[in-house]
Amino acid sequence: MKQTINSASQFRDAFHLSNRKEQFSYDALGMLFDYFEEIDSDMELDVIGICCDYAESTVEEVAESYSLEFSSVDDGDTDGELEFVLSFLNEQTSVVGVTPDGSIVYAQF
Repeated sequence: MKQTINSASQFRDAFHLSNRKEQFSYDALGMLFDYFEEIDSDMELDVIGICCDYAESTVEEVAESYSLEFSSVDDGDTDGELEFVLSFLNEQTSVVGVTPDGSIVYAQF
């Protein structure tokens, strides 16, 4: 059975109904919807698959998960840390974007 999703609101509702509403923030779900629409507007929605394949993490969480050290970034330079992490992720995987709160949405690897 295939479910047709026509809006970011329906996309968010699908996560809520699948008990995965805490997996991504409101903004991250909107970004993911736009990302998938751009890649393939006819793709089949697989909430669990998306939760397994994509993540939303803070700069610090990404750095810790992948043992990144900010040695080339000045202490307290949050923009520099974000750029460093984004550069790393862009070399390794696909970055969907950065939410207004500063968390990064990306394909896990």
